[in-house]
Amino acid sequence: MSPAASKNGHFPLTLSVKLKYVKLGYHYLVTNSVYLLLIPLAAVILTNLSTVTSISLALIATVHVMRSPRKVYLLDFACYKPFPGNLCSKETHMRVSSATGRFTAESLDFQRKILERSGYGQKMHAPAGLMATPPDQSMAAAREETEAAMFGAIDDLLDKSRVEAREIGVLVVNSSTFNPTPSLSAAIVNHYKLRGNVLSFNLGGMGCSAGLIAVDLAKRLLQVHPHTYALVVSTENICRNWYLGNHRPMLVSNCLFRVGASAVLLTNRRSERRRSKYQLLHTVRTHKGADDRSYRCVFQEEDQHNIVGVSLSKDLMAIAGEALKTNITTLGPFVLPMSEQLLFLATLVARKVFQVKKIEPYIPDFKMAFEHFCVHAGGRSVLDEVEKSLGLTEWHMEPSRMTLYRFGNTSSSSLWYELAYSEAKGRVMRGDRVWQIGFGSGFKCNSAVWRALRDIGLEEKNSWDGEIDEFPVHVPRVAPIVY
Repeated sequence: MSPAASKNGHFPLTLSVKLKYVKLGYHYLVTNSVYLLLIPLAAVILTNLSTVTSISLALIATVHVMRSPRKVYLLDFACYKPFPGNLCSKETHMRVSSATGRFTAESLDFQRKILERSGYGQKMHAPAGLMATPPDQSMAAAREETEAAMFGAIDDLLDKSRVEAREIGVLVVNSSTFNPTPSLSAAIVNHYKLRGNVLSFNLGGMGCSAGLIAVDLAKRLLQVHPHTYALVVSTENICRNWYLGNHRPMLVSNCLFRVGASAVLLTNRRSERRRSKYQLLHTVRTHKGADDRSYRCVFQEEDQHNIVGVSLSKDLMAIAGEALKTNITTLGPFVLPMSEQLLFLATLVARKVFQVKKIEPYIPDFKMAFEHFCVHAGGRSVLDEVEKSLGLTEWHMEPSRMTLYRFGNTSSSSLWYELAYSEAKGRVMRGDRVWQIGFGSGFKCNSAVWRALRDIGLEEKNSWDGEIDEFPVHVPRVAPIVY
């Protein structure tokens, strides 16, 4: 660098910056090459078409439009925000655990270390039953926890969307480990007096990715039942499933899960497109359950003292990585620009066909396909791994990390707290694409892709109201707990 250049503030581009612009130029050229070739060709064809041919093409186009799947819109969504009385700091968690008298000193120390490295803040929420002395894990306490969360989210949603409960034609509820009789979906039908012919479904045992499974099911139902609304409710119960033993793989879930729920209103009514927030573009579900190791990596069972808990395998992160790879391989062709697909194909052919081992596998740049990423806030290590695997920035991961910090792991509803964060920050603009990624027992990795239909204004209320300006915050790798 010359002294003159430094003095004037003009610095030559580095090689990496030059390559960045070369890649961008390549990307735009490949992406628009189809239009550059087809527009002149179409003009030539249209000038030589006869009237009969033109009518035939119009009829074919009409039939095609009529037979196309119905478009599914997300009218609005809401996330449950418990009352301040349910706040549970990390110190409160340790005091409550210690007061039970059920955990050994070693188990309490193990939980403390997990919480110190969890990436959690001090304002997460726990059910009233577990914060009582002694803890109340009764069926009544579990119902109270889950119904408060579900009804709280639904009340907010119906108020925001201005849709009457009797207009809902499809109801899908998911809660993995709490499945009472009557079902949670029946509880919603009863509480809101939904109509007698509502199509209701209750998904259980499907883990933290069940929220996207519920969205996929609702989408499929909306494509065959015209002119209706679908309500998707995602939650998890902690009270009934808090583990009171000392088997370490089962203690982890006690430290991870916190109270939360989401309610999402979907519709296929074309008249609602104008005021809807998003259009659902794709849902991709991949399942690794045929592999025994994947199937058992998150497993509910009894410990050696017949105490029921959910055991998390030490192989969980590796299995989640494999599931993510399978999912993005399936999703990629639907969302990635042709330029990225060609680069991926070229490196694959070079490595597999021509055995050029010096070439590293090409990881597609999903930042060219999406503006916003909502990664299930399952834990700090999960977010770290996804950030590294997909080459995302701190900005892209901020909604997931701040959701983990503020609300903890709320299971399948965490994706909606994350999207609410991006909306509250004023980041979602018309045309933006959102990728939601969920992981769950079984083992599964599921994706949903949305496109924003309008700018999401800061004036729209959600679960981050009154505190969004406090974020983002710095999250230390270790935050010592003294209790």
